[in-house]
Amino acid sequence: MDAVKAFEPLPSAEALLRAAAPHALVDTARRILAERAGALDVTLLLADYGLSVLRPVSHLPYTAEPVPAHDGPAGSAFIHQSPVVEVLREPPGHLVHLPITVRGDRLGILRVHLPDGAADPDTVLQLGDFATALGHEVATADRDTDLYLQARRTRRLTLAAEMQWQLLPGRGCARDEYTIGAHLEPAYAIGGDNFDWSTSADHLILTVTDGMGQGIDAALLTSLTVGALRNARRAGIGLADQACLADQAVYAQYGGKAYASTLLLEFNLATGAVRAVDAGSPQLFRQRGDHTQRIDLDAQMPLGMFEETLYREQAFDVEPGDRLIAVSTGVHGTRSAAGDLFGERALRQILGATRTVPPHETARAVVSGLIEHYGSRELLSDAAVVCLDWNGRAD
Repeated sequence: MDAVKAFEPLPSAEALLRAAAPHALVDTARRILAERAGALDVTLLLADYGLSVLRPVSHLPYTAEPVPAHDGPAGSAFIHQSPVVEVLREPPGHLVHLPITVRGDRLGILRVHLPDGAADPDTVLQLGDFATALGHEVATADRDTDLYLQARRTRRLTLAAEMQWQLLPGRGCARDEYTIGAHLEPAYAIGGDNFDWSTSADHLILTVTDGMGQGIDAALLTSLTVGALRNARRAGIGLADQACLADQAVYAQYGGKAYASTLLLEFNLATGAVRAVDAGSPQLFRQRGDHTQRIDLDAQMPLGMFEETLYREQAFDVEPGDRLIAVSTGVHGTRSAAGDLFGERALRQILGATRTVPPHETARAVVSGLIEHYGSRELLSDAAVVCLDWNGRAD
C-alpha cells in the first residue's frame, strides 16, 4: 500500500510577507487578503513626515490622493490606534481601516475593502494582526528599498533633513512600562534637533539634542553628537561619562566653535528612579495628576563648548501615571512676529489641554501650538518635542 501523503499546511501570512521582495509588500498583501479574506482591494497609507496626511503607496513617482491624518475614518484609526469600519452603500461593502504600528511607532493605516457581510469581528481582529505583521516588514524593507520612504513625502526633504530622519530611531516607542511619542518641525527642513532612545531589560536611556546652527552644519554637528553618545552608551558606561565622552568628541572636531545642547535621562524601569544630565537648553516638564511642574536641573555646559568638561548626574523620580515632556530651544525660545515669546505659559496651557490624549498627539499638539504662535510652518529654529507616559512595572 502506498504511504499516505503528509498534509502540507498553507504558509502563514507572515511567512509570505517575509518572502516577498521589499518593493512588493503591498502587492503581496493584496494577494494574500484576496485569497484568504475575500478582499476586493488593499491600500497601504503611510504618514508623511509632518504627520498631516496619510499617503497611499503605489507606483512612484505617481501616488493616489492622500487622506487627512487626523480626520475621517482613516485619521480616526491613526489617532486612536484602533480599527475603524466604514460602511459602503453603493455597492454594499465595508472599508476596514487598521492602524499599522511597530513597537509604538505609528507608521500609517492599512485600508481593506471587504464585500458586504465580511467584516465580522473575528475577521477585523485577524486583519489587525496582519496589519501589524505588514508594518514590521515595511520597517525592515526600508533598509533595502526607498519606496516607502519616498511615498511618505509630500515634497522634497532638504539634505540636512534627510540626514536627521535617517539618524532618528523612529517617532515613538512603547513597552509595558512606558509609551513615547515625539515630533519634529519643520519636518522637511529639520537641521540640528534630534531625539534618541535605547531600552534594555531594566533601563531606558532617552536623549534630546539641539545642535547649534542651521541646515547642513547643524545636521553634521548633531550626527557627530548622537554618534558619540551612542558609542559611549554601547560601551556600557554611566550617564555622566557618556556626556563627557561626547563632549570630548565634539570639542576635538570643532574646538569650541560649535556645540550641542543635550538632555540625557536614564530611567530605572523597576523603580521609576531617573538620573539626568542637563547639558544645555532643552527643558523638561512633569505632569502628575492635574499639576504641571518644570523639573529644574543644574544647567551644565553644552557638549563641546569647552575642553574636558566634567558632568554631574542629578536624580528625580516618576510614578505610575506621570507624564514627562521634553522640549528643545526651538519650542520654548521661539517668538512670534510681534516678538512675544512662546514660553512656559503657553506650553503649560497646551499640556493641560492634552493631558488625556496619547503621547504622540500631545507632542504634535505642542508643535501645532508653536506653529500657530509663530504664524508659519516654516519655523526659523528646529523644534523637537518628546512626550513620555510612565506606567511603571507591575510587581
